[in-house]
Amino acid sequence: MATIAFGADHGGFELKALLLAAAEKLGHPTLDLGTHGPAAVDYPDVARAVCAAIGEGRAACGVLVCGTGVGISMAANRFRHIRCALAHDATTARLTRLHNDANVLALGARVIGPQVALDCLEAWLATPFEGGRHAARVAKLSDL
Repeated sequence: MATIAFGADHGGFELKALLLAAAEKLGHPTLDLGTHGPAAVDYPDVARAVCAAIGEGRAACGVLVCGTGVGISMAANRFRHIRCALAHDATTARLTRLHNDANVLALGARVIGPQVALDCLEAWLATPFEGGRHAARVAKLSDL
């Protein structure tokens, strides 16, 4: 199985720990790139660490968590090789993989509960990219 890089700011570190443990239970190797406590950290720094791990080949994909998921997903999408998608339920998580080939999942710890986040992670990890009519659209993202 592919290695998953996990990162969160102070608003998401507790949810990140839960998600990381769930991924390991499913058999995925993981990288925990922080943060590990409630002290304030800047979400762009966390996004940079996860995106760098993917760009360097240390991880195949990533999961990012902040309070809403919005800021950390915006930061992650600054990187050319990243397709980060914010999900609010298992359906949106599944569709980010199926149609958009998202290689980073963003979640908001203050807007979804732990069980919904776990459902999102499981759906995201279980769904392959469909390709087909979506492949050309996804390829265009690299040209932007």
